[in-house]
Amino acid sequence: MEEKDLALYPFITEASAYVSELGFSLERLLVSRAMDSARSRGVERVIQALQGEIRKPQLLGSDESKILIELLSYPFARILVSCIDDNFLIRRYALAEAVSCYDLLRLESSEFICSIASDFQVDIVISNHEFDIHFTDYIRLASSMKALEWKLVNRKLRKGHVYISKEELARLLQEAIRGRIQGSLPLDIPEDICRMSTPYIDPIQTELQQMKETFGSGDFGAVESNMFPPCMVHAISNVRAGVNLAHSMRFALTSFLRNVGMSVDDIIAMFNVSPDFDMDKTRYQIEHISGSSGTEYKPPSCSTMRTYGNCYGADELCSRIKHPLNYYRRKTWFKNKNESSQQIPFSEKYQE
Repeated sequence: MEEKDLALYPFITEASAYVSELGFSLERLLVSRAMDSARSRGVERVIQALQGEIRKPQLLGSDESKILIELLSYPFARILVSCIDDNFLIRRYALAEAVSCYDLLRLESSEFICSIASDFQVDIVISNHEFDIHFTDYIRLASSMKALEWKLVNRKLRKGHVYISKEELARLLQEAIRGRIQGSLPLDIPEDICRMSTPYIDPIQTELQQMKETFGSGDFGAVESNMFPPCMVHAISNVRAGVNLAHSMRFALTSFLRNVGMSVDDIIAMFNVSPDFDMDKTRYQIEHISGSSGTEYKPPSCSTMRTYGNCYGADELCSRIKHPLNYYRRKTWFKNKNESSQQIPFSEKYQE
């Protein structure tokens, strides 16, 4: 690959080997004035990841200095993420790096995207404008993707091979990239290196804290999020951390939030950090659950939640109710019990 490609796809084996051959020590990367731009770009890279999008520069083969800055900013960003050692940051960073590569990959030539796939031990055959991938590789790459269209039973399968489009291959590789980066962090960085990195870590810590405060603010309008059952609290925590929910849990969470009064736009805003986020598709699904098709859906009962493995952290109140909405109604009723002398007695409205 050309050096500019190594800078744009720094997670591949060839890029790692190239950086090693350059012979830059951790100390030189941290203190050399010649590396100022690479360090600044490394900080920017992590902050952009927290904000949701790592913006890759336009690189030409002749831009040797820009290529080196971009190439070295990646290992420096990984050092910073490792020194901070925060799971939320690691997930956000890995996802943002992967998404930025997806945006590039879907525009690359078929031969180039196949060369990236080979770095993940995936052999691709190009046939009639489609990409032929063995079903075992497909399952491995698509295993964490919960949307129904990625299920093997919904794919075109012939003689043990799945046929996918170029954009679908790019999306599968995005997930492989995310897994590789996330699985490799945190690195084992010496404490003295982390101390030397403090001036670069501080602005990231500030952004990280602001991000956590924003995600943890419980901005649900008039909806009282502190009254949610443990299963929904768990699901929301995963969504905010960029974890891809199973389809059954995504339906349960969306229908629950709509039934307790959260707006469609607020739910969309919450889901916009999910790996599979698609604005139009998300809006359609939420509006469909909300009754745009004529049927307003209720969230599954507690027994159904348990059947699908979506019951998490059940507390004492959970043992006395049969539906997540009853949990919310009962907790809000108890909360308001002493605020007014005229309360409508709680009733178990939602049954199995």
